[in-house]
Amino acid sequence: MFVLVALLAPLLAPYDPNEGELGQRLKPPSAEHWLGTDALGRDILSRVIYGAQVSLQIQLVAVLIALVLGTLLGMFGGYYGGVTDNLIMRFMDILLAFPGIFLAIAIIAVLGPGLLNLMLAAGIYSVPQFARIVRGSILSLKEKEFVEAARAAGESDAAILFRYLLPNSMAPIIIQTTLRMATVLLTASGLSFLGLGVQPPRAEWGAMLSTARPYLITAPHVATFPGLAIMLVVMGFNLFGDGLRDSLDPRLKD
Repeated sequence: MFVLVALLAPLLAPYDPNEGELGQRLKPPSAEHWLGTDALGRDILSRVIYGAQVSLQIQLVAVLIALVLGTLLGMFGGYYGGVTDNLIMRFMDILLAFPGIFLAIAIIAVLGPGLLNLMLAAGIYSVPQFARIVRGSILSLKEKEFVEAARAAGESDAAILFRYLLPNSMAPIIIQTTLRMATVLLTASGLSFLGLGVQPPRAEWGAMLSTARPYLITAPHVATFPGLAIMLVVMGFNLFGDGLRDSLDPRLKD
């Protein structure tokens, strides 16, 4: 549902998300505005719907960055071992030494706030998780008989990595990709809440929560609905990831 709402946002939103009417500011939910209006008189339902579009864009780009970089680093480190593996894994350990949100804040502090830099920061801080999972899979697979047979047949290292080892490592990669979608959404919303992510007036759930802080008592609906959107989507991706793990991990099957 989240993906469909994001894709169909222009058709579903009843109002322009950035146009408000000051005479309608902070109105509670009604027949005219189903989720009420914010401090500038903008329709909250429309902004939540368009916020889904922004959130999906952030998740897809950030996770794609992490997936590509982490998979390549994990593959090369696990396959070649030795100095290559030590250099890659020690760099991943350095990144993991920082709490994820602090690492993302540090990256944005260097690059500056904005949507593109937010996606880049969320992607970079997710790289170590992919690298470690892929490395573990490669280490367990590279001594298998089918790899030895490929070497005996004269296959190159690139062919062994991308034709044999990577396809057999896809199950944990798919599971991690799904679970990181939820983590990236939380991180991106947190950074936007702090003013380091998506900038006004663009509709984004974390930024909507930030602007709703002064009205938590007088108009709680302004913060409630974007907060619920974040909670439901994160829960949805986590449940989806758990379901994929149960389906794809042979160790969990009877």
